[in-house]
Amino acid sequence: MWVFYLISLPLTTALVLFTLNYFAAPHVPRYVLFTVAYTWFSSLSIIILVPADIWAAISSRHGIGPISFFWSWSYWSTFLLTWAVVPLIQGFEDAGDFTMSERLKTSVHVNLLFYLIVGSIGLLGLILLIMMHKKWHGGLLGFAMACSNTFGLVTGAFLLGFGLSEIPRSVWRHADWSVRQKVLSHKIAKMAVKLDNAHQELSNAIVVAQATSNQISKRDPLRPYMDVIDNMLAQLFREDPSFKPQGGQLGESDMDYDTDEKSMATLRRHLRGATEEYYRYKSEYMTYVLEALELEDTIKNYERRESTGWLFYFILFLSFFSYKLPSTVF
Repeated sequence: MWVFYLISLPLTTALVLFTLNYFAAPHVPRYVLFTVAYTWFSSLSIIILVPADIWAAISSRHGIGPISFFWSWSYWSTFLLTWAVVPLIQGFEDAGDFTMSERLKTSVHVNLLFYLIVGSIGLLGLILLIMMHKKWHGGLLGFAMACSNTFGLVTGAFLLGFGLSEIPRSVWRHADWSVRQKVLSHKIAKMAVKLDNAHQELSNAIVVAQATSNQISKRDPLRPYMDVIDNMLAQLFREDPSFKPQGGQLGESDMDYDTDEKSMATLRRHLRGATEEYYRYKSEYMTYVLEALELEDTIKNYERRESTGWLFYFILFLSFFSYKLPSTVF
């Protein structure tokens, strides 16, 4: 069994680290990376615990104690991360406040509001359940555990069933080049609209931030907060010199950001959200375009297979990088 541990434990750890390194953004804080890595490892620990539990049950009962401890560790770690730690960090990172204490307060407030709504719905359902069953013989804790296990089993079965049907279907569809071209054309057109809207939203946010900065004097108590937003804009233009705000227009309520610290935090959060949304759509748009160009090259190379000797030549794929696209798209 130790051989299994020596293989599965490093393999699971390496899988988590590789996936985290592949999907993590460049400027993600280290505590976020650590939390995500620990969360994924706790979830994937079932790969190690299930065979170890079966082996302990078959061989002897001496290993049941440690296995029980690790099962409890995995369960309660996942439970606390799901309902407390991860939502708190998400709210903390999403908050636009300028100090750690204010960001933490905003995160706690948002999460308490969410849990209050969910708890009220759960309490209403529990009251209805008690009213429907006047003779209540089951324990509340057992009922909650049964609901939790049922939810997990149904969700797992649904996801497994979706994967078993979606993966072969996607492979089957990708085998037909004409269908794949139509699908990619539709996705590119749809993503282009989203990207244009995101560009417009980011342009408006930049214009509002610049106009607000011009209205705040150097002696204003809000100036230090505005300097943080100005640094965000400077970093944006420094990292992406090709981005040109266009079409930014001020609305009637867009200049209500110079009253207090909370409104400045809202402006910062709005600017950061618009930036992330724009670059997310830009990345997806680029992915679909490059995939369509590569597919077009594949089709052309297949049609010329006799004359080229089945060699693959990048025609449209490479010419895409030599063509300068409008700054409104990029």
